[in-house]
Amino acid sequence: MSKAEKTRLVDEVIVGRRSIRGFLPNPVPDPLITEILNIAARAPSGTNMQPWTVHVVKGKSRDSLIQKLTSEYADQSSFLQRDSEYKYYPVEWFEPYRSRRRKVGFDLYGLLGIEKGDKASMHKQHSRNFSFFDAPVGLMFSIDRRLELGSWLDYGMFLQNVMIASRARGLDTCPQAAFIDLYAIISEHLEFTDNEQLVCGMSLGYADMSRPENHLQTERQPSAEFVTFHE
Repeated sequence: MSKAEKTRLVDEVIVGRRSIRGFLPNPVPDPLITEILNIAARAPSGTNMQPWTVHVVKGKSRDSLIQKLTSEYADQSSFLQRDSEYKYYPVEWFEPYRSRRRKVGFDLYGLLGIEKGDKASMHKQHSRNFSFFDAPVGLMFSIDRRLELGSWLDYGMFLQNVMIASRARGLDTCPQAAFIDLYAIISEHLEFTDNEQLVCGMSLGYADMSRPENHLQTERQPSAEFVTFHE
């Protein structure tokens, strides 16, 4: 294979990755999951600390966790009183991030036929996070809470590797920050250690392309918008 062909294949996998929100029930073999995580673990980390820990949730454990999470989310009076494990988003939105966030929301709900202000349908769609969008495999990522910001940066590269390695093998993913609102349930279910902190979750499986939400194409800013050359 030529260098140009290798470049094209890598680019196709990166560009082809998207957040899938509807999966087929087809099982994912354990050896394939292990292979993906072993490849992803080649991500760089400061002084080779490798700050990632992964909990693979399948079968009865997955079903039990889904029941706990969806039940808690359904009780909004209880859910809204919960504190997140950490603040993923800014307290107050500002430009250009506000507009980008709104657009992807409008585009997603548009594909699903959910009109602006239809809070019941929005709530129902958001609740699908907690069933892993029907994916047969859920991944929960944790970190030692005593580590600092640098290890979180390293963790991002590991997560990207998981998604890219999955896509290269015909699988799809959806990284999900929604789980951090219910971290207490997750940490208890998965028996986290005292110093273990939830980073995020991720759905893993085979995309169900009959679902309209899986045809969402999010936009990216051209490099001219975020790059400055200094010569």
